[in-house]
Amino acid sequence: MKNKVVIITGASSGIGEACAVAFANKGANVVIAARNMDKLTNVAHQITKIGVEVLVVKCDVSIKEDCKNLMEQTISKFGKIDVLINNAGISMRAIFNEMELNVLEKVMAINFYGTVYCTKYALPHILKSKGSVVGVSSIAGYVGLPARTGYSASKFAMQGFLDALRTENLRTGLHVMVACPGFTASNIRNTALSSDGSAQKETPRDETKMMTAEEVANYIVSGVEKKKRTLVLTSQGKLVVFLSKFFPKFVEKQVFNHMAKEPDSPIK
Repeated sequence: MKNKVVIITGASSGIGEACAVAFANKGANVVIAARNMDKLTNVAHQITKIGVEVLVVKCDVSIKEDCKNLMEQTISKFGKIDVLINNAGISMRAIFNEMELNVLEKVMAINFYGTVYCTKYALPHILKSKGSVVGVSSIAGYVGLPARTGYSASKFAMQGFLDALRTENLRTGLHVMVACPGFTASNIRNTALSSDGSAQKETPRDETKMMTAEEVANYIVSGVEKKKRTLVLTSQGKLVVFLSKFFPKFVEKQVFNHMAKEPDSPIK
């Protein structure tokens, strides 16, 4: 990773912030993008202390022009793009029948179209460097999660897009990886959207029992270095993905029961 140029969206906190630090520790120059400039600046200070170059770009990945500007600024400063980590994402928690449609539309705009837009504008440069496109997805991209219809839809769509992109580029040298961390201690559940589009604010899960963002970031860095195709983390996640292929009805019941046990679960 030394002297590689790595772009990370959603880098102001959680897995994105941890990835920025992890890649910097490997000697990569990093471009960190998110909507919150104050938080990005704090992340940039951490990276500067490591001794690599960092570029901070304000970017809302649901806006095409922002994604295009992100790539243009990166090329202007570094002249190349080696790795794109599509990490920016938002979750939701509501029964579809009770949910406003704009909630699903917002989740799709960030999680799916954000990945599409960033990849579209970065791809010509990544093809030149025979680099990597990474999508930070979820077990929800393999198994439909109740009360997460919009989130699952966005992750299924992201994975379908990246799988097709990988196959399309079998002869170009492009590396495409889908990373599915499972439940990770981050603020994604605090910012998850409720049925009316407002932020959930309080996580329904015990964050102390989850994999840390730093652990996930180290796996992602290793996956990029080894050019892995997929990365499914946590034993629970691996088991669910495996069983869903052969016993989908059984998995559906187990997932329903598991999610119904959440505090204040919308699932009855």
